[in-house]
This record gives sequence, C-alpha cells and structure tokens, in this order.
Amino acid sequence: MYEARWWRREDDGKILCTLCPRFCRMADGQAGFCFIRQNQGGQLISLGYGQPAALYADPIEKKPLNHFLPGTRILSMGTAGCNMGCKFCQNWDISKAKADQVRSVALPPERIPTLAATEDCASVAFTYNEPTIFAEYVIDVARECRRQGIATVMVTNGYITREALDEVYPWIDAANVDLKAFTEDFYRKITLSHLDPVLDGIVRMRELGTWVELTTLLIPGHNDGDEEIEALATWVHEHLGDEVPLHFTAFHPDYKMTDLGPTPPATLFRARAIALGKGLRFVYCGNVRERESHATVCPDCQTTLIERDWHAVTLNRLRGTGTCPGCGRTIPGRFDTRSRDRSDGRRRSLMMVR
Repeated sequence: MYEARWWRREDDGKILCTLCPRFCRMADGQAGFCFIRQNQGGQLISLGYGQPAALYADPIEKKPLNHFLPGTRILSMGTAGCNMGCKFCQNWDISKAKADQVRSVALPPERIPTLAATEDCASVAFTYNEPTIFAEYVIDVARECRRQGIATVMVTNGYITREALDEVYPWIDAANVDLKAFTEDFYRKITLSHLDPVLDGIVRMRELGTWVELTTLLIPGHNDGDEEIEALATWVHEHLGDEVPLHFTAFHPDYKMTDLGPTPPATLFRARAIALGKGLRFVYCGNVRERESHATVCPDCQTTLIERDWHAVTLNRLRGTGTCPGCGRTIPGRFDTRSRDRSDGRRRSLMMVR
C-alpha cells in the first residue's frame, strides 16, 4: 500500500481528497470517483502506485506532441481509473475500471528510466487514463527520469487543483491537455466535470515552464460548431499566445456514444481554418490521414519544416536547432539533438515486462 498525498481528515472522520476539483469525501473503505484513491483505516491510499495497466513504446506524435522531440519514441504508461466521466472515452476499458479489474505489472519508479533507455525512448508519458489520479507515482517516476536525462510528458484532461498542480508540474517537461470542448454545458453533461478549472490549469502549467500543446476531439453535433471553435481559438490566442500548438482530432464511436458517426475530415479542416484565421500559427488535424494538416510549416516563409505520415516523421529540418532553415525564425518547442527520427510510427506493447 502507498499512502497518497493531497488529502485531509474531516471532523466527521471522512477523508477529503484535494488532488482534483471533485474533492471526493470518503468514508473508511470507500474510494473516490477515480476508483484508485481509497480511504483505508483513516488514510488515503493510492491503489495505482507502481501498477501500470498499460505500457507501450509509442511514437511521440501519438500523444499528440508535434513540437516536442519530434520523431522520437516515448515510453507510455497508464493505470486504472479516471477523474472525469467522459461518455466518449476511447480508453474506457482501463479508465472506467477499478484497480483489481485490470491486468497490471509491478513497476517501481527507479525501473522506468532504464526501461525507457532499453526501448530507445527519449521520454516517458503518463497517459491512456488520467495521470493526475496517480500523481504520487508521476512525481517519483519523473524525479528518476530527470536524474538520467529522460524527459517526462503528461497527457491529461487538466482537471487538477492548483495545490497539486504546483507540486506535480515542476517535474513535467511537456503536456498535451485534452481541452474537451469550450462550453461549461458540454463539460457538465458529457464529462461530468467543469471547464474553468481546466482553463486555469492550462495557464498555470505554462507559467511553471511546462511545454503545452492542446487537443480537442471534435464530436459531431456536440462541440464542432463554428462559434465554439472560434471561442476556443480566441481564448488560446489571448491567454496562451499564438504559438501554442492546437490539435483537432476525429471522434470515433465508443463507450456510451456509439450512436454517432465518426467526425468527417471536412469538419477537422474547417476547424483548422477557423483557428488559423484567429491568428494561431500551428494548428493540426489528427486521426485523419492528410499530410498538409500534419506538417509543421514556418509561419513566416512557409518552408515545410517537418513532414509526417500519420505518426511517422518523414522529414525533419528542425533537428537539433529549432530554427527555420529558410528564414532563421525560431520555432517554439523542443527540437534538440535527441530528435533523431527514431520512431517508425508504430507502437509496441511492453506489458510482459518483468
């Protein structure tokens, strides 16, 4: 058992978890909304610590991150549980499961950097389910990775309290935040959470120096209207600047939203055009095979800097420099010497690790 952080005991004996804005109150033996933080005898226990239920070597473009170590492999891990209730969840087999309902492997923090290096991974990602809920494990793994020069990445819904965020993200090099939509109504009804804490968290991550990219999964009829996309792009421009990469990705029917069709590619291209029209410099489309919307292009001279075929980098002119070879413009992100096109765009399962 591993005692969790970010909690306090209430006057009635229950535990209040202060890790995320749900602020779950738990009687003895009861778990929070996320399933893996449980009151055991008056202490909050993290059932997911050191117990990943998913472990893969992925291309970093799959996260998706396009401006952080492009072309490299990333060791990706997740546990059971989640602190949102997204009806469209595409990893619901683990995110909606309890710790004892999934097959996991015991993997202490000190083993992670060695495993990453063995798999030729330049970074480690906390992903698949919501990594905030196993934040104690995240910090300990990130500390070990930093000692050995391995970068760390959060793929997150951003639903975390300021108290916890300020302790977690100084250890995190990059994050892709799933900005699920841009209305409180969507967040409340479709994800069973709230929008404002996510927006506040994104701004704070940037203040702490974490490299941030955003992803919005466009769901037909729910968050794909022009006005909402315009509002989202305007907020990004005003609060984060015009150089934060924004990814629009295609929905496919899953979990509790199987009655909808997949997102038409035209919807993604329309959203991208709207965001570019609002002044954002780097806007991408995902879950669709279309090279123009996957490429990184210099905003000044229009030189194609990185070409991608799905999750594979086929051309990288930014390797090790981060400057456009056409005009010398600095491209935001991290394009250091580890960006050596070591990934062929495929993933490999590591769940048999011992």
